[in-house]
Amino acid sequence: MIFFFLFCILFLFPQANASHCTTVTAAKTYQKCMTLPTQQASIAWTFHRHNTTIDLVFFGSFISPSGWVGYGINPSSAEMTGTRALVAFPDPTSGSIVVLTYILDPTVKLQRSPLLSRPLDIHVVSSSATLYGGRVGSESSVRNGAAVQIFTTLKLSPNKTKINLVWNRGLYVQGYSPTIHPTTVADLSSVATIDILSGFSARGVHNNIRTLKITHGILNAVSWGFLLPTGAITARYFRNIQSVGVIWFYAHAGIQLTAFVLGAIGFAIGVRLGELSPGVVYGLHRKLGFAAFCLGGLQTMALLFRPKTTHKFRKYWKSYHHFVGYACVVLGVVNVFQGFEVTGLSRSYAKLGYCLALSSTIGVCIAMEVNGWVIFCRKAKEEKMKRDGLGGGFEKGSSSSSSSNQMNH
Repeated sequence: MIFFFLFCILFLFPQANASHCTTVTAAKTYQKCMTLPTQQASIAWTFHRHNTTIDLVFFGSFISPSGWVGYGINPSSAEMTGTRALVAFPDPTSGSIVVLTYILDPTVKLQRSPLLSRPLDIHVVSSSATLYGGRVGSESSVRNGAAVQIFTTLKLSPNKTKINLVWNRGLYVQGYSPTIHPTTVADLSSVATIDILSGFSARGVHNNIRTLKITHGILNAVSWGFLLPTGAITARYFRNIQSVGVIWFYAHAGIQLTAFVLGAIGFAIGVRLGELSPGVVYGLHRKLGFAAFCLGGLQTMALLFRPKTTHKFRKYWKSYHHFVGYACVVLGVVNVFQGFEVTGLSRSYAKLGYCLALSSTIGVCIAMEVNGWVIFCRKAKEEKMKRDGLGGGFEKGSSSSSSSNQMNH
């Protein structure tokens, strides 16, 4: 229960430390504000109905003294490709904060050429940026994660009350060309559709993806990362206990079958997540997942072709079963840790909880392994003593019999 609780705490509330929005800046006061779901970012705005313009300020923070912070509007959909972006970064010549406009067309993801500033095809009335919480233009404040405000006035299309907002931040700017941003789950999820009249964010699709990610992580961590090793332990250390009988086999088969079913569901959800996120690729995590699933399927199918104990191929089947089983356990555990890395939870309480559960399991394995060797050595010693005793008795009996025959003669 503690294991599940730790996972749910971290996956369900990853944004507990998100910053609160504000409508007040040094320049002006806005009507509405909203805390964005990633990167501790937020926005505030005032919508003018009479001329369909919006005064908007984006609050972000740098992650590098030579980095960039930006946001933009996507006229067609809530995704990076097609976004009309305003990006703020320190001018390489003067060091002051500048804001340039960029159009993120499909070639941006390919990174074949530098991203160049160009005029936007949406009506930007004005734009500017300033640091706050530190000295303007100070490199030290940027190095320490300076917060930045990007002010914009936009002319919207008539009757348009929803905007697709996209935001992000990067580590480097080459000249006046921002480089690619980090590709963690949080960075790739920095999109939202906002109703500027009501102030609500229409993030149904993204919430569904987030729910699938939570389910995928919990199912795979519990199945491949915990139940599968537990089933292997059951078979290795309980099969030789006479008082257990054949119960160990049914426990082993039941645990492994449950682990594979849950893992298969988690695997299917992972495949679906890949379809819903075509621009997000986790090569190693994906390959390990496919390998673990295939090995798990082979193990499950092997039960249907298990030879009898007296069959001549039984020993080969056992060797195959052990090798594939342990390989599946290793791949599953490694991929759970890889999952923590790609989701940006490498230093989280969820990973700590999993490590505690796994280390406890390993501790039980070590204790039972030592106990098994102690029992084995003790039995080997007892059998040796019995053999020596029987040998001595035989020799003694033979000598007595020989003496008796001699006396009879």
